Amino acid sequence: MKKLKVGIIGYGWVAGAHIEAIEACGDAEVVAVCSSRALDETALRRKHGAALRVYRHLKDLLGDPSIDVVSICSYPHQHRAHAVAAAKAGKHIILEKPMALSWKDCKAISKAVADAGVLSCICFECRFSSQFLTTKSVIDQGLLGDIHYGEIDYYHGIGPWYGQYRWNTKSESGGSSLLSAGCHALDALLLCMGHDVVRVQSMATSSRNKDFRAYEYPTTSVTLLQFRDGRVGKVSSVIDCLQPYYFHTHLVGSEGSLLDHRLHSQRLGGLDKSKWTELSMKCLDSGDVSDHPYQTQFEAFFASVRRKRPMPLTDIKDALRTHQILFAADVSAQSGKPVKVPSA
Repeated sequence: MKKLKVGIIGYGWVAGAHIEAIEACGDAEVVAVCSSRALDETALRRKHGAALRVYRHLKDLLGDPSIDVVSICSYPHQHRAHAVAAAKAGKHIILEKPMALSWKDCKAISKAVADAGVLSCICFECRFSSQFLTTKSVIDQGLLGDIHYGEIDYYHGIGPWYGQYRWNTKSESGGSSLLSAGCHALDALLLCMGHDVVRVQSMATSSRNKDFRAYEYPTTSVTLLQFRDGRVGKVSSVIDCLQPYYFHTHLVGSEGSLLDHRLHSQRLGGLDKSKWTELSMKCLDSGDVSDHPYQTQFEAFFASVRRKRPMPLTDIKDALRTHQILFAADVSAQSGKPVKVPSA
């Protein structure tokens, strides 16, 4: 079977993780890299293969007829231009989160993808983690019953010691606490509870620690979500904490609860009701992109490309709804008022 040919747009920290995951998939290979900054082509070919093509201009990479898929690893404020151009060139698209820094730009990307008939994979890769594949299985098997409350919170201090900090502090690049990182927690909550959110209320604040003073936007936000059927959810995005990385998950249902890797269910007979039952899953425990489950996600995407069908879990349709709710939450944080969310 001929391998899918992949071109990388942007060659920074996250691109390295994408390339490693793509090469590990087996049915795809990275054949080209495009970066607006000068790169050491000899070193690149030594690292990624002698046949690697290196481009300085996007139009040259997108004009390469051998490329089937592009992986967009550029800065968030560049995503709209790069994704729209890739779609128009007929390339299937892997797009890092966030899709873009405005709802208008997200819709423009979605339209370009639909108009071109290309397939897309948005990097909400936490859906493919051991933690959330297992969590979703517990939900689907009815072990929690009907979930009426859920909270998923993102704690990850993104300070000067962290690679993303260099550009993440700027409003034009990072956008907000949710856009820069906490969107993973919001997306995970929607995976577990569904997308039918009708109203959000958000508040935001910032740390007084000097390491976070460079941020041009509030670095901690808390968002309450009301679902159409009355259920309630909560998402905290805390990128100014001084603690180990923590992806807090607590789901409460009519037949049981799940707390991170621990479960209690009335539908499992014989359990000690005073204790949790531990599940043998690997919880998300690092913000380092090298630890993210890209390979599992990309394998699913490449299989979808071969079948010519939208991929499961992280197709642009689900990601677009996550972003719509996210932007409503940011508007609420800025205004101090609840914001209605249009129907999906």
